[in-house]
Amino acid sequence: MGKILVLAEKPSVGRELARVLGCTNAKDGHIVGPKYIVTWSLGHLVTLADPEHYGDQYKKWSLETLPMMPPKMDLVVIKETGKQFNVVKTLMKNPEVTELVIATDAGREGELVARWIIQKVGFHKPIKRLWISSQTDKSIKEGFAHLKQAAEYDNLYHSAQSRAEADWLVGLNVTRALTCKHNAQLSAGRVQTPTLAMIVKREEEIKNFIPRDYYTIHAEFDGFRGVWSDQKTGQSRISEKDRADAIVNKLKTKAGKIIELKRDAKREAPPLLYDLTELQRDANIRYGFSAKQTLNLMQRLYEEHKVLTYPRTDSRYISSDIVPSLKDRLRAVSSGEYSTITTELIKTGIKTSKRVVDDSKVTDHHAIIPTEEYGRLSNLTSEERRIYDLVVKRFLSVFCSDFEYMQTNVKIEIEHEVFSAKGKIVTQKGWKNIYGASNLEDQEESSDESEMKSQSLPDLKQGQSLPVLAIKLGSGKTKPAGRYTEASLLSAMEHHNLGTPATRADIIEKMFSANSAERRGKEIFPMSKGIQLINLVPEELKSPELTEKWERRLAAISKGQEKSAPFISEMRALASTIVGRVVASDGNYRHDNMTRTRCPMCDKFLLEINGKKGKMLVCSDRECGYKQNLSYVSNARCPQCHKKLNVIGEGEKRIYSCPCGFREKFDRFNKQLAENRDNMGKRELQEYMKQQEKEKPQESAFAIAWAKLQEEKKK
Repeated sequence: MGKILVLAEKPSVGRELARVLGCTNAKDGHIVGPKYIVTWSLGHLVTLADPEHYGDQYKKWSLETLPMMPPKMDLVVIKETGKQFNVVKTLMKNPEVTELVIATDAGREGELVARWIIQKVGFHKPIKRLWISSQTDKSIKEGFAHLKQAAEYDNLYHSAQSRAEADWLVGLNVTRALTCKHNAQLSAGRVQTPTLAMIVKREEEIKNFIPRDYYTIHAEFDGFRGVWSDQKTGQSRISEKDRADAIVNKLKTKAGKIIELKRDAKREAPPLLYDLTELQRDANIRYGFSAKQTLNLMQRLYEEHKVLTYPRTDSRYISSDIVPSLKDRLRAVSSGEYSTITTELIKTGIKTSKRVVDDSKVTDHHAIIPTEEYGRLSNLTSEERRIYDLVVKRFLSVFCSDFEYMQTNVKIEIEHEVFSAKGKIVTQKGWKNIYGASNLEDQEESSDESEMKSQSLPDLKQGQSLPVLAIKLGSGKTKPAGRYTEASLLSAMEHHNLGTPATRADIIEKMFSANSAERRGKEIFPMSKGIQLINLVPEELKSPELTEKWERRLAAISKGQEKSAPFISEMRALASTIVGRVVASDGNYRHDNMTRTRCPMCDKFLLEINGKKGKMLVCSDRECGYKQNLSYVSNARCPQCHKKLNVIGEGEKRIYSCPCGFREKFDRFNKQLAENRDNMGKRELQEYMKQQEKEKPQESAFAIAWAKLQEEKKK
């Protein structure tokens, strides 16, 4: 009897699948059972070939070899994970294997991971697809009981392949063109560049903004206050000081009269369930989490703890087939602060509506919700618990009653000038009971608006005369739109359809790692490199509208509404056009990070750059490629303040340094560490060494590419 090969995306997921499927015989890179063999990739094992693969002429970065347009895009095995590829290949070629189940992440990129491996190996036996939205045992068993035909996801694969080829054609060609033209590490991409362009544009608007004075007028009544507004325009701000003073002087010691009194019963429905982008926004607003941090936390809650469903979703609804499991999901979260509300919901019956259940608005995955798994919340870190709580509260809120209140709007006339006041009396807290005083929606209101809504109004009557206790003049200055935070940038990217929920976090992180933009607190600032890059890039590549059009076409390919060939043809033409414009441009790039230290290889000035783990000096001449470490963050802890120590210098001159003032020679301190390690247990030592290995400074992709060039030169 043949066996079924299961291909997961990560070892951790593979081991969980193997456990559920009864595979117990662990071998090198796979686990064997009576019916199944479970193996895994390590992310991508296969990728699109580098330019050098298509000819020696591309080994040297030069404008003369651009644009690079391979007639057919080839796949190559990634060297670093070649060993695991060979394990998977051997299993796929095994005559005992009669069928393959793709169990990589159920999304566009996960589909690509598996299909590229299958294509590179040349696997032609029957293939099925595991498509699940949670990693619980129940979900895995049900998924394997209802496997899909892999062919149902062919269009998703074509979309993923088209995205990858487009990014290669546009990204690599434009990056090489900019780098060679301006002799600087300048990278550009189909989605990254328009995102950066929005940040740069916002910064220009802020710098060019001219603040203007404005004035407001408030009337103090017995127990509440009103705000003046112009009867013709409705504006509450006055730009002329003389006019504002005249109104204040006219109204002093006068009485007011209620000319309009409206009481309206209002209701506010619960917010929609979370998709990934909305969750990342809220986590950034509430806790300052980056988009990448939130995604990583969600991934752990999905894969390891199994308490939340698949994170990389763009839907804010659930499908009708989820409804029968809602009671179990409520029971799974029924502990601690949630026990009362979950018990009440189960007792009174779970009420759903089109705001929650809508099959037409669920594509690959439904909204992020709790699973039926009873998780050990004590095992969650504080950050994981915060994300978990956000999702649970949102999940519970959609089954609660509306927030209801009585809105009172009053207009008061004083000497033909009109003041408005608002008051709100809550009649039913409904879903807002779950959030208490920390409701996000209230946090987002302006202070004036919040004050007007929250004030308590006395019992008022139409035509009532009101004594005016005081007329006050306020002043302020107009402000420009705020800088992007990750929350507002995610909103802008979603609005322009830049990237997908799965890729937006990485796009933002790439801008930071490329030194094109930086975080300062919650705000995102463009750096000199990013500003110059946007000024050097042709208009086509920095237009959010054009990129939005491409993303819509990729979505159409995934739905079978469009073929990939016309899209790729257009990307080839675009890459060629942009390269031509970069070559012909007369723009200049100025290195702001130039030091006065000369390169020992070619005598040109060195640039100081921030790598992933510390500072480096690199030669300003890209052809030279010389580099040296200035400092990096080690895994060793300061004996005084316990922060991680910086390693400064090279060779025998290296020292450990800490901002608190601690300094010690590298070798001497390491000797002390070694003596301490001698007293460690075996497990402690293994954990320490693993961590040390992880924290070695990593070279950038550019540094690796340049190193390759230098090796070729030596040959």
